[in-house]
Amino acid sequence: MKKAIALLGSSILLLSVVACTDAKRTTNVAPDSTEDKIEVPNAQQATDSKADATSETRRRQLDADIQAREQRNNAVNQGSAENRPDKDVASEVRSKLEANLPASALVIEADKGVVTVSGSVPTQQQFDKIAPLAQEIKGVQSVKVQVAVAPAQPANAN
Repeated sequence: MKKAIALLGSSILLLSVVACTDAKRTTNVAPDSTEDKIEVPNAQQATDSKADATSETRRRQLDADIQAREQRNNAVNQGSAENRPDKDVASEVRSKLEANLPASALVIEADKGVVTVSGSVPTQQQFDKIAPLAQEIKGVQSVKVQVAVAPAQPANAN
């Protein structure tokens, strides 16, 4: 029984670590950091990313992430926009962008209220939404947009 509990506990811990590694990216084809070279996803990757971002289950997860972080901020920080943890700000911005910019491949980093977004979006309309959507998150002071507008490439294009 003790072995089963230990195995279950370690499995949960491992799952938590794996789930947290992509916390700042909107999709697995997004760059790993804002310093990385921007690569345009292929058509299949963009389709898969859009399907995931627009699924009802994923939308509920994204909304729940934003609500949980807001509730924690209300409890710990008395709801203030100042002194919010960078990780919380970046996570909320990521969730907001993922839910509203399907087929994007973005990475989000925050540092003392300054949010940097890099990666790619398929249209100029999506590009134009990045800063206003990010500004909706409490604690965002300014937004640096380092995003390329690039429609997805055919899977066989190099």
